[in-house]
Amino acid sequence: MTAAASRGELTVAEIAATAGWIASVQLPDGLIPWYPGGHADPWNHVEAAMALLVAGLREQAEAALRWSARHQLADGSWCSYYLADGVEDPRRDPNICAYLATGVWFHHLVTGDDALLEELWPAVDAAVGFVLGLQRPGGEVLWSRDADGTPGSFALLTGSSSILHSLRCALALGAHLGDERPDWELAAGRLAHAVAFRRDRFERKDRWAMDWYYPVLCGALDADAARARLDAGWGGFVEVGLGVRCVSDNLWVTAAETAECALALHALGRVHAAAVLLRWTRHLREPDGSYATGCVHPQCVRFPVGERSTYSAAAVLLAANALREGPGAGLFRGDDLPAVAPIAEIAAERTPGSR
Repeated sequence: MTAAASRGELTVAEIAATAGWIASVQLPDGLIPWYPGGHADPWNHVEAAMALLVAGLREQAEAALRWSARHQLADGSWCSYYLADGVEDPRRDPNICAYLATGVWFHHLVTGDDALLEELWPAVDAAVGFVLGLQRPGGEVLWSRDADGTPGSFALLTGSSSILHSLRCALALGAHLGDERPDWELAAGRLAHAVAFRRDRFERKDRWAMDWYYPVLCGALDADAARARLDAGWGGFVEVGLGVRCVSDNLWVTAAETAECALALHALGRVHAAAVLLRWTRHLREPDGSYATGCVHPQCVRFPVGERSTYSAAAVLLAANALREGPGAGLFRGDDLPAVAPIAEIAAERTPGSR
């Protein structure tokens, strides 16, 4: 193992191989499925585009982002799952709709080019409008809307956390274009308060790793609370030398959760721990640069059997880019993102008798 690999880094050749594999799965119209012949969802599709961009495959990344704009529905949403020949699941998920803002802002951070930002701003604007239509008075965002317009009955902590980060990216986009959105800022503040302090407003999913680290990754928690949260869950979710479990009660270690947790650590300044986690994804790396979705231990049986996923490879590339302080590396650290309204003010605003 090279010195770079021992630090969790990927070599230039390894980054190129992984990005090349993701690009090989991309369809001619720009859509990036989970794996060859599989379905795609708009969140992982955008994340894969971001990974292509950091690896220098700008044309393919922009084709993916433009696919999102072309397939946006009239209400600003996208369907949950797509196949090469159409829609697989027509339900709308606000988290996957919000994520286009993250992808477009990341493109701006990496390239410094305003042209695509201006082109896709109407799609981002419409998507945020759809998302905020599902926000509840307590700040949380309901997890879905059926094709007939029926909203979901509960909110998810991971989804709402990711939406918060996307809202901050949307605010940054608007500010850069001179299109300020104070209503978005207030919505983000209410959402941050819910994520940080009101777990009772979310469906209980404590066994899932994403519910553990996403409140840290989205920037809702202050540094002390973020450190305490990661420390409290470490023993339940982290398998030393292997990575992060998808769920705490199953020895299924996944590349995506491991890389995303590394991003959360990096955002908190725990760079060495992030590098160690990212290094542990190497046992899931295939010779062609792709990554197995996960494996079940102690035998390390690949599961799902034979599955290599673009979103897993993308998460690894984004974590590797953060660790080497590549273009856009501060995205999840909150660099260049506006701070949402202070949580204490939001809390006071909702106290009976307060202004």
